Amino acid sequence: MAENVQVGLKAHLVGAAQVAKDTEVRQSLNGVRFATFGETGVAGVDLDRILETVPAAIVASLKANTYYFVPLALREPPATTAKTRKSERAMVASAYTDEFSDAAICHRNVELGSGKHGVFISTRLLADRFALSFEFFINVAHAFVDQTGFPQAFGDLVWKQALDNSRGETSLDAWESRNLAFGRPADAQPEAAGSRRPRSFAPSARAFSVAMAEASATPAVDEKQRNAYLGAAFSDAVAIYLLSLALDFDYTDLREREYPLLAPAALAARLRVVAELFPPNPGYEFAVRYRRRA
Repeated sequence: MAENVQVGLKAHLVGAAQVAKDTEVRQSLNGVRFATFGETGVAGVDLDRILETVPAAIVASLKANTYYFVPLALREPPATTAKTRKSERAMVASAYTDEFSDAAICHRNVELGSGKHGVFISTRLLADRFALSFEFFINVAHAFVDQTGFPQAFGDLVWKQALDNSRGETSLDAWESRNLAFGRPADAQPEAAGSRRPRSFAPSARAFSVAMAEASATPAVDEKQRNAYLGAAFSDAVAIYLLSLALDFDYTDLREREYPLLAPAALAARLRVVAELFPPNPGYEFAVRYRRRA
């Protein structure tokens, strides 16, 4: 089966659909469907640890997905014909080369027919277990939220944080949709907490009318962007929660240049809600630890 594809294919390209057809699909102990192809460079024990992190309630929403861990999944070439299906254009490298890595992408989604979906994850493009774990968990979280949406308890918490002007966010999608929900430019900096003009104890009639005019000028919340924001925030929180179960990491390792990272206390509150919804599997532990600066 898998050997038919892999023998003699040192740093050769193979169609992703062909890999899916000829490579044996297995199930982790918690039910995640997965397969490996080529020289992934990932030890079996490390891969098992990553896969078995996902709680059963989340795995149940992933039945249509199979996660293929491959050396390199290539991005779609710019010159393709409209008649060629995307699944036929998706290519996988059986081993790492500098040339193939230049054309690779962290993951590639491929429709495999009959409602089946393949997620091809580039293990050799992701530098370490941290990066590989987070790439897998982000894909799992998005697939889960696409199926289930976000729970009300989580949405209420996150929206309150947004109304309280909690600084930062957990992804660019969440950052931009949060701004857009409030009628701000996507890349706007949030209003600092407590920066609104304080009202006097006994305002004059003129001051009251000015305050009312300012309030009426405030743009209404864009509900579509609000829902997009809450969904993105939930996906991020699920992924970060799973990452915290799989390994110990420093939250600052998730920092991005495009937006400020969400305040640790605000993130911890989100993660605690997720942990209540999806308790860790046996052998895994959830904990938030604060480290004081020296």
